[in-house]
Amino acid sequence: MKKFIALLLSAMMVMALFAGCTSEPADEGNKGGDGDKGTIGVCIYKFDDAFMTTYRNNLQTILEEKGYKVSVVDGNNDQNKQNEQIDTFITQGVKALIINPVMTSAADSIIDKVKNANIPTVLINREPTAEQMSAYDKLVYVGCDAAQSGTFQGELILDTPNKGDINGDGKVSYIMIQGDPENIDAQLRTEYSVKALKDAGIEVEELDLQRGDWDRNKGQEIAQNDLAKFGDQIEVVFCNNDDMAIGALQSIQAAGRTVNKDIYLVGVDALDAALNEVEKGNMTGTVLNDAQGQARAMVELALTLADGGKPDQVVELQEDHYVWLPYRQVNRENLEDIVQEMER
Repeated sequence: MKKFIALLLSAMMVMALFAGCTSEPADEGNKGGDGDKGTIGVCIYKFDDAFMTTYRNNLQTILEEKGYKVSVVDGNNDQNKQNEQIDTFITQGVKALIINPVMTSAADSIIDKVKNANIPTVLINREPTAEQMSAYDKLVYVGCDAAQSGTFQGELILDTPNKGDINGDGKVSYIMIQGDPENIDAQLRTEYSVKALKDAGIEVEELDLQRGDWDRNKGQEIAQNDLAKFGDQIEVVFCNNDDMAIGALQSIQAAGRTVNKDIYLVGVDALDAALNEVEKGNMTGTVLNDAQGQARAMVELALTLADGGKPDQVVELQEDHYVWLPYRQVNRENLEDIVQEMER
């Protein structure tokens, strides 16, 4: 409960900040960022991740509008390559770094690099421990509480007429398509989506849990194989992200199943493609992972640190180094309201 309240307070402060601190758009000649204010280096774990594509596009737009030169690099899901990219940015003397680590386990080495170079850094999407974050005073993590996103997935199922028990046998039988098991978000979404059902007194049966690596094609393949193996036993398909859910939907439809009639399907991220499927009734729901809100918070924090300021000058921090933004459940009933809020 304390963390949930902190999420709400942080979100309110971030929204208030951006309501009063939105910069004027740069003129056309400066749209690409002429570098007068310096260069911000951005490391993304891989470019062909649908959510991170939305994230980095928001990030680049905001920084360029503020007059900064932005250099965004693709780690190709290779931690060694990303380490070299960080070293290059350090050598170039960038004003600040924004890093989406390839591997959570690389946090110690990344933090050591930026600390030794005295470069202000914001980490995203791979959550380090509080102990790791405490090693450097110019370091902040911006993200969302992954446990909350899992809980919201489970609650989307609980909100269905039969609470996920389509065949009425007294239990919810599901398959889980997980992202990367090394990723804490994947771990918590997997755990808490099912925990929400159990906490509501629902008996559950895990038919299968497979690693989908956040990838649409792998989501499609896993769902196809499981539908062939388990058939009508599958009542719910949990996916750690929307891209895998959209892949799973392709297999569900190919198998002649109908979402919200004889099977349920939920994802996370609220990608445009997923919102379209929710609107059409082809997904039970998704969970909004606010890429734009996170990108704005990240930019303000990175620039504050780069200018010698303290991050708590712009937003309330949790455990001195964390900024949490809340997730939002999205289903067919509240879809229009969510989309309108996202477009503001």
